[in-house]
Amino acid sequence: MTIIGTVAANFTRDLEQNYATIEHYVAEARAHGVDFLVFPEAAIGGYLSSLGNHGDTRKNSARSLPPAISLDGPEIARVQSIVGDLVVAIGFCELGEDGETRYNAAAVLDGHRIYGSYRKVHQPLGENMSYSSGEGYGVFDTPIGRVGLQICYDKAFPEAARIMALKGAEIIASLSAWPAARTATAENLQEDRWTYRFNLFDAARALENQVFWVASNQSGTFGSLRYVGNAKIVDPGGNILDTTLLGSGLAVAEVDICESFTAMRAGMFHLRDRRPEKYGLLTEPETADDLAWRDLAHA
Repeated sequence: MTIIGTVAANFTRDLEQNYATIEHYVAEARAHGVDFLVFPEAAIGGYLSSLGNHGDTRKNSARSLPPAISLDGPEIARVQSIVGDLVVAIGFCELGEDGETRYNAAAVLDGHRIYGSYRKVHQPLGENMSYSSGEGYGVFDTPIGRVGLQICYDKAFPEAARIMALKGAEIIASLSAWPAARTATAENLQEDRWTYRFNLFDAARALENQVFWVASNQSGTFGSLRYVGNAKIVDPGGNILDTTLLGSGLAVAEVDICESFTAMRAGMFHLRDRRPEKYGLLTEPETADDLAWRDLAHA
């Protein structure tokens, strides 16, 4: 049996506050016997203060951007010193090899090693003004199984999760700083249309790929963003095993990964029953007609 935990919490530019929050949830996770704990996107240094065409989020401005850190830097080492033997997925702003480029990134690690890292591919609402895009999706062997990483808006693209499932991912950790809708926001954020989409994507990605899906999220507010929480653990049948709903907190579920996979995939095994020879349009280069149609559709 494996115990999975996932966090909804608020992270800002105050690194010491971030480390204290990480320590709090690591201690709570240990009290529950958690083996794998997922923190949100941008848990080290906070997310952007706004989305859209805002000058304070441009790549050439450090005014409100999160600190850019390296995988081998002191910030990651500090997290490793906190987590010890606990396997953790955590988000941060990564400094590229050129010393200038920034990536919205995540890593899976424990106190002894970094098992893998990921740079966010899909960028919403002007995020590309602050971060460069990553190049692909990896799956990493860890003490708790094969883990894939994705970040926030990635969950809206089924191809991302499918690639990791085909690479043998047993658990996909989806780290988010997912806010409520920017317009016509619901008074009760649990009923907000962006909360609905967040939860729907989580269940759909778990079910279609028959994997354990672990969604973390920021909570509270930062800058102009109001986060919707709803950290959750979803089983391969699309069932939510535990969730924080809107508030900050820890969701925990005990799962039998091997038994669950055997049961779910004994009958309709989605990966086996694919017909990739029918999906050519997904990988064919776009033509001029495709681009013209898309421009017309968005006009």
